[in-house]
Amino acid sequence: MILRQILRLSSLFHSAVSIHLRRNIGLSAVVFNKAKELDPVQKLFLDKIREYNTKSKQAGGPVDAGPDFQKDMNESLARLQRAYGEGDLTKFPEFKFE
Repeated sequence: MILRQILRLSSLFHSAVSIHLRRNIGLSAVVFNKAKELDPVQKLFLDKIREYNTKSKQAGGPVDAGPDFQKDMNESLARLQRAYGEGDLTKFPEFKFE
């Protein structure tokens, strides 16, 4: 009986320690990645995202979207307005709880 309790406590201790170590290793990996230079693929990905963000701000909407995209967007908005009523469907709705 004592042996059974010792084994149960050791398994609990083992699981607690392994969870603690996994969390610390995961956290230290994130901190280490922030501290060192990004690998070339990550850097290229982030550069493309930043480039798209600046182009999007300059264009005031989607980048490199032709007239077909705008036509499809307007048709979709008109269909949604017919289905769900009037209002601006490009904004998040405001809820008022009284």
